[in-house]
Parts: sequence; C-alpha cells; structure tokens
Amino acid sequence: MPFRSFGLHEQLVRATHDLGYTEATPVQAGAIPAAVSGRDVLATAQTGTGKTAAFVLPMLHRLLESTRGQAARALVLSPTRELASQTESCFRSLARHTNLRSTVVVGGQPFFPQIRALRGVLDVIVATPGRLLDHVQKAPDRFEGVTTLALDEADTMLDMGFLPDIERIVAKLPALAQTLLFSATMPPGIAKLTKKLQRDPVRVQIGKATNAAVSVAQSAYPVPPHLKPALLRHLLSNTTMKSVLIFTRTKSQAERLAKLVAKDGFSVDELHSDRSPAQRARAMEGFRRGQCQVLVATNIAARGLDVNNITHVISIDVPEAPDDYVHRIGRTGRAGTTGEAYQFVSKDEERHLAQIERQVGQRIARVTLPNFDYKQAPPELPAGSGAPQRPGSRGHVRSGRR
Repeated sequence: MPFRSFGLHEQLVRATHDLGYTEATPVQAGAIPAAVSGRDVLATAQTGTGKTAAFVLPMLHRLLESTRGQAARALVLSPTRELASQTESCFRSLARHTNLRSTVVVGGQPFFPQIRALRGVLDVIVATPGRLLDHVQKAPDRFEGVTTLALDEADTMLDMGFLPDIERIVAKLPALAQTLLFSATMPPGIAKLTKKLQRDPVRVQIGKATNAAVSVAQSAYPVPPHLKPALLRHLLSNTTMKSVLIFTRTKSQAERLAKLVAKDGFSVDELHSDRSPAQRARAMEGFRRGQCQVLVATNIAARGLDVNNITHVISIDVPEAPDDYVHRIGRTGRAGTTGEAYQFVSKDEERHLAQIERQVGQRIARVTLPNFDYKQAPPELPAGSGAPQRPGSRGHVRSGRR
C-alpha cells in the first residue's frame, strides 16, 4: 500500500519517497490511518517491521494540521538514549520538507542546553522517561500543550521500571488527547498500561505478539561455558559475517570479548553502560556505517539499536527472560532483509532455552561443529581485560578483517 493512500500531507509523502520508502509495511498500514484520524493505537509487531514510521508519520501529519503554539505539541517516550536519538533522527528525516522542529531529551547529556531547546520554537520532544520527568517537574508549563503521546518499545520501558515515571509525566499533560503505544511483545503489564492511558484503542497486531521475526534463521550451539569465547572466535574466523552484533550479560564480559575478537584482526567496538555517551554514539555510528564489523554489547542494545544491515546476532549467554531473546535476535532480519541468530547454550542454560522455545513456538536447531575442539583448554584472556575502560578513551575500534 503506497503512503499517498493514507491521505498524508504531500510534504510527508515526498519525504518517504526521498528515503526510499515504497510500500507501507503491515504495521504502518494498520496504524497510520487510525492515528491520522485521532484514534488511540495499540500496536504490536516484531522489531524491524517499521513501527517507528508508523507513529512518526501520523504525528507529523496532525502537527501540520494544527496551529503551532508556544511549546511542543507531541511527545515520544523511549526506553534508552540510543533509541530516543534514532527516533528523533527519524522525525527530522520525515519532516525535512516542513518547518516542524524536534529535539531529544535524554540522560547522560548536559541539562541546561536541553532547557534552552525546550524554551525555543519546538513541535516534538523525544525523550527517556527519567530525564524528561526532571524537566517536567522543574518547568511543567513547557509540556501543557502536548496533545499526542507515543510510547515506543513500551514493553522495554515496563521491564526497566519506568511505569511510575510515565504515570507522573502523563499526570502533567492536561491537554493530552491521543496515545499511541507500540511494543514488540505483549506482556500482561502492557494490558494494564493500556487501560490506564488509552481510550478504546485501535489494536494492530502483526504476527504472534511473542514470536520472533520469521526473517531470522535461529540456531543454538551447545558448548561448555569456558569454551564460549573460543567458539565465538572460531565462528567469526570460519563464517562469512558482514556485520555482527554480539550480546553478553555483563560489561566486563563485553570488554574481554572485544579484546579477544580484536586480537584476531576484526574491527570491533563495545556498547555498554560504562561507555560515555560520546563513546556509545561513536560505536553505533561506526557500526551503522560498516566501519566496525563487530559490536559487542550488553542488553543495552537489544532494544535500543536501529541498524538495518546487521547480518548476524550472536548471544553468548541465554537470556533468562524470553522477551529479551526476541528483542536480541530482532536486531537482524530488519526492513525486509534476512538474518541469522546464533545462541550459545551450556547445560545449565538449557532450561532457559526451553522457555524461549515455548514462547517463540518452535524448536531451535542444535548445531555441533565437526571442526571445533570441544575438549580444548579455555583460551587465555588478554592482560587487564577485566578493567573498566576510562571515559573518553578511544575504545577498541581498529581496522581489520572484513
């Protein structure tokens, strides 16, 4: 279905053409007409299915239809600063032929420049709940004109404990008339949140709410815990992988694995909470541009990384929450592409993998490599690999194998 068929403003249709959007995805086709008409929307779809544009386009359309006031009229809440920045970039791209203005308000950034931005001419705010609540409490009048609220990755925000912040923010939005709630999964908490925030929402569900994306081929690699780093190095060295996202449970493990992978000549960087905002932005941009082949990350990237060209996702540990697995592998197979997801699993983790299989509705094939020595001694780790990285250092990016 072409975007013109939704009755969107011509400037927005031109922007979709500029960005190479040809046909609307199913979640966009289901959500945009309802949101344009002013209805509340509850949309569930796997990651990589175009959910961001599904709420950005109708929000921009309705802003163009209304009169600009002294403050922002639309607000988007995102769980992480990375996702908020990416969403705000989407607003700017789709509003390129309009005079609509947006800003991003997230933690880890200076407070007073954000105050100046909020006091200026502004239409859209994209924010993380914690930092936005700070601003709402200090200057509630700057948010009294917000009529449309979008909650992006709502399940993640609930998992991260943001529900009290969201409720406090909503209580400060007296003009709120429309709520758009988008989520990759549908845990019970989303139903409760919907009852609190929405009025007779139009429901859009693409696929089974708890399923992984069908465009991702999934495999599980049984391996003893101490041989997981060796298996990772073996796979990277013997498999063609253009762009690889590796998930670990801890920051120290991410640092150690990045050093090991770099030792083999791959270009690699890290993404975790010990990295400064500038380092995290650099890592993401390098990965997005293909300058970095391997990105080692904690769950900070499972739901906050929007990169369309990731070919492989490798999870070193099995997530205890099945939804985390769905979000992790959803980083590949996006925007009409296919991808592969490799899950390392030790004997002690099989029970968690069984829970995941029940949720995604399929048995994940076990793979044992004939040319890998499963009886070898654990590899030596680089000296000092467990030390946290100093903020402002250059990181682990180095040119290498492609």
